[in-house]
Amino acid sequence: MTETITARAALLDMDGTLVDSTAVVERLWLAWAEPHGIAPEAVLSVVHGRQGHQSMAIMLPERDHEINIRENAVMLANESEDVEGVIPIEGADALLASLLPYPHAIVTSADVTLMNARMAQAGLTVPALTVTAESVSASKPDPEGFLLGAQLLGVDPADCVVFEDSGAGIQAAHSAGMRVIGVGPHAIAHEPTFHVDDLTQITVVPGDAGFELVIR
Repeated sequence: MTETITARAALLDMDGTLVDSTAVVERLWLAWAEPHGIAPEAVLSVVHGRQGHQSMAIMLPERDHEINIRENAVMLANESEDVEGVIPIEGADALLASLLPYPHAIVTSADVTLMNARMAQAGLTVPALTVTAESVSASKPDPEGFLLGAQLLGVDPADCVVFEDSGAGIQAAHSAGMRVIGVGPHAIAHEPTFHVDDLTQITVVPGDAGFELVIR
């Protein structure tokens, strides 16, 4: 079955959508959680898609948030240094290349340093416009990042399509009034507008008012 979406801009999450960073995320976050006695399954149900300090706040709700902010800075630095096992999601390079003529941006919970490190390790080119952790006051599932991306691109949220893999990200995109293409096996449980196994199922073609995304 083939579906076609008309859009004027694309907003793309990074981790789990453009790059597969599962190995390093699990390695570092499980190491962080072990001294706190947090079960691995609880950690992995929380950390994907969110900024680290928010994940810590969810897992350790009684802890002073200033500690989370400090530990998140350490975590981001460690993640930026440890990129072993980071690989591109299949089809990511071709999708980014095909979006070059059209408004598009990365919207990620990573900071600039981590984004650049993981994209470089995966061999992917960072788009000209990015919305990172430094750009927003609230992490996904808050829609701020996606709404800011649309604003910076000069495109109405309803004319944007979001590529996301996590529950927090898909919720943020829906809250922003945007259609969502869920990427990967875990995305479908969070009710994206459309779903693909990977980015090879997406073709970008010119449209009368922007571009069309053909989903196979």
